[in-house]
Amino acid sequence: MTAIELITKEDLREFKGELLKEIKQLMQPGQGQSKKWLKSVEVKKLLGISPGTLQNLRIKGTLRFTKVGSIMYYKLEDINKILEGEGK
Repeated sequence: MTAIELITKEDLREFKGELLKEIKQLMQPGQGQSKKWLKSVEVKKLLGISPGTLQNLRIKGTLRFTKVGSIMYYKLEDINKILEGEGK
């Protein structure tokens, strides 16, 4: 049996808003070359969280990371999802 998903007008409005926001960010001078990966310090500052909260996000799998040596890196797109409320 195939599951059916309904898309409402509100879903489309929300998608439109997110799409426009991303396009505007890409069009801003200097934003096209923005970083794709952030270090823990940058993530804590951007999200306004403590080291313990960042660790909890990693443990719960809410925020994926890549560890290179002793430094952890986080994808900017994953951070943006958390800021937009999708990562919760």
